[in-house]
Amino acid sequence: MVLEAVDTNAPESGVIPLLYEISGLLGRELDVPEVLGPILEAMARRMGMLRGTVALLTRETKELMIDVAYGLSPAEKARGRYGVGEGVTGQVVETGEPIIIPRIAEAARFLNRTGAARSQDVSFICVPIKQRSEILGTLSVDVEDDGQLGDKMRLLSIIAAMIAQAVEARRAALERTASRRIGSRPDQLVGSSKAMRPVYDAIKTVAASDTTVLIRGESGVGKELVAEAIHAASRRASGPLVKVNCAALPDTLLESELFGHEAGAFTGAIARRIGRFELADGGTIFLDEIGDFSPATQITLLRILQQKELQRVGGSETIRANVRIIAATNRDLEPMMQEGRFRQDLYYRLNVFPIHVPALRERRTDVLLLADHFVERFARANQKAVRRISTRAIDMLMAYHWPGNVRELENCMERAVLVADDTVIHAHHLPPTLQTADGSERAAEGLESTLAAIEADIIHDALKTARGNMAKAARALGVTERVMGLRVKQFDIDPKRYKLKRR
Repeated sequence: MVLEAVDTNAPESGVIPLLYEISGLLGRELDVPEVLGPILEAMARRMGMLRGTVALLTRETKELMIDVAYGLSPAEKARGRYGVGEGVTGQVVETGEPIIIPRIAEAARFLNRTGAARSQDVSFICVPIKQRSEILGTLSVDVEDDGQLGDKMRLLSIIAAMIAQAVEARRAALERTASRRIGSRPDQLVGSSKAMRPVYDAIKTVAASDTTVLIRGESGVGKELVAEAIHAASRRASGPLVKVNCAALPDTLLESELFGHEAGAFTGAIARRIGRFELADGGTIFLDEIGDFSPATQITLLRILQQKELQRVGGSETIRANVRIIAATNRDLEPMMQEGRFRQDLYYRLNVFPIHVPALRERRTDVLLLADHFVERFARANQKAVRRISTRAIDMLMAYHWPGNVRELENCMERAVLVADDTVIHAHHLPPTLQTADGSERAAEGLESTLAAIEADIIHDALKTARGNMAKAARALGVTERVMGLRVKQFDIDPKRYKLKRR
């Protein structure tokens, strides 16, 4: 039936030429997973595909991720992540059955998470990719409705069956790479960007030893989480992990906090105090902001590093320190050494195994992963039903430069979850710093036009959820039907585009 529906004599279109080309690609590149890209290009040339994706289902996390795409930007591709049963793509994996969406504007379940389908008149077809009885992922396309969507769905199913072996090879290759590079990615850290792979490799390498580690990076990048990951993967994991923020303690108290003191050592020392190093015995001590140490404290710390022993302030007893030291700083220590503000011998004792944690702007592909992680965490903590981030909000998150790094993103998503009044985080839920850094033309607009754009976005979402029912959308927004009608007219919105057509 498929073969009769298409002109097989056309030089650049038709089923037989397409299947022949795919067969030739698979025959030459059977063991090369990268064949999937050329196959999507062939589909675009010969079947009028606007966009196409191959999404893989991970075995461990049971998450669908777009791996190969045609017609999508890197940012759009990075957004293509779905849980099983989530959206059209997730439903195809859950049921194992193909789905046709004749017009995406009429389908509330079509999430458009990538943001690539800008036209509401586009049709969407998604079919499962199976190897024996296992579903490996999905093959999906955006096409124009030419009255042959059923034929195209059957053609896609044939192609999916042909490429199943290549998809399995691709997934296996990715899992081997993940096992080698980031398969041991610590639970404490989120992200799979290329910039983070050296960090994961370094954690895996150094964790098994007692080597002193110096973690470097800007404020807010997650240096403490790296220290937690090293400790958790080390043989000291059953021992304590004691954290000290050196910048938060004045010089007069820092030595006492670190090394303890004897009664009467100074005014107010009415009893012996056990220091953080003693509390960390058999485990790890994390010294954050090591660059803020005073010269006197640097000398004492150097002795511990060299001789593995310490004395309490005001005491004479020598105490052995069975402690692994992990230090961190956001300061540039080399100029501080040249200026005499940081001891050179201490620097070389600390810098045995340096780990640089990249800034968030250097790992932009992790922004959405981190944002989703924080949304899930804060929604659970605050007992809210927030489940996803809207397309425009995602665009704003991806466009922002994040000077405060992961800590700023975490605070941003916590605020967004708290102010969200439905299951979606919209653009207007994000802080003003992101509103003005949208990177689009809206950033240069005035207040009134910006607010109008936000209001129009909300009305579109409400109508889409209500499937074009004006009364239901008005109730969801807490306005009267009259007000709803005025706003729809003001923004030139056609509710009929969201109504389901009876077939």
